[in-house]
Amino acid sequence: MSIMTRQAISDNAAGGLAYLTIIPAIVLLVVEPYRRISFVRFHAWQSIFFFVSWAVVHMVIGVIQNLAPPLLFLTLTLWQLVDLAFFVVLLVVAINAVNGRRIHLPLIGSLAEQQANRWSNPL
Repeated sequence: MSIMTRQAISDNAAGGLAYLTIIPAIVLLVVEPYRRISFVRFHAWQSIFFFVSWAVVHMVIGVIQNLAPPLLFLTLTLWQLVDLAFFVVLLVVAINAVNGRRIHLPLIGSLAEQQANRWSNPL
């Protein structure tokens, strides 16, 4: 006898929800039935890797700011451009997730796919 777990939201909506912040992505990796759905796991992992990379880029720009104070204006402008680029990418992947498509981001997309496949039979 199999137990059917009722989904509160569709797979596509869950995939898009993963990109709101890192917290929903982690929750989707833990909560039934979403942790068993490859599409949702992929987007949750890609979201986690995306937000971690965004934080790392922020730290690198902060270090550059502290090492080269005369370049403060340049690094502040760079910071804003990097944030804008990350936000646009975030919107693109979230919209594609809601529409049922997987967009593999360079570097982190393949890592997310590996993690999603590794977790294909979660406990």
